[in-house]
Amino acid sequence: MYKIEPHLHTCHFSPCGHMTAEQLTEAYAAAGYSGIAVTDHYSRYVFQKNGVDITDPSVDAVDRFLMGFRLMQEEGAKRGLTIYKGAELRFDECDNDYLLYGWDDELLADPDKIFRMGIAGFSKLAREAGALLIQAHPYRHGCTPAIACYLDGIEVINANPRHDSRNELAKAYAEEFGLIATAGSDCHQPPDVGLAGICTEILPSDSKELAQLIRSGEYQIFGE
Repeated sequence: MYKIEPHLHTCHFSPCGHMTAEQLTEAYAAAGYSGIAVTDHYSRYVFQKNGVDITDPSVDAVDRFLMGFRLMQEEGAKRGLTIYKGAELRFDECDNDYLLYGWDDELLADPDKIFRMGIAGFSKLAREAGALLIQAHPYRHGCTPAIACYLDGIEVINANPRHDSRNELAKAYAEEFGLIATAGSDCHQPPDVGLAGICTEILPSDSKELAQLIRSGEYQIFGE
């Protein structure tokens, strides 16, 4: 069985991240993981914190956003880890967070437009592009579950030890509406490494195959 981490942040783009690509890949390799999805934060605030002007058409915002992912790929290759491109989106409308898998760069090429459109508009774009949209920790303080028709799934286990994500409510929501269930460590710091994830008999080779795996449901979730 292969262990995969679907929810992780690097210090290279997420202001709340405290670990480098080298530290993360070393720790996850030691914890027995085979794959990691890099889901750095993709929000207006985070671009501002990184000094990226998303209204400037000459700026390649996605290229800047993927800094952590690219460094993770480099370090992961040294340790035999498969690194998947992901994102954790937050729109201007509220403080909900959404994990995105299996996407092409073009989908996120205009951050200002995406942040303004919100979950209803973006959900349609994501589906048209074949991407997978999972709401992260929908019952954490400050968050509310999105209308189910806009989602592919719910993170039913969020193991971050500094938040009460009320996972039992997330699981009930997923079951009520027949949504995909995932689990993740929501790793930001060393104590968060390897607290949750998914186990599968087949290791996806890239981000799109990871999205296909999650859609198939042919995995087991684990975590607190």
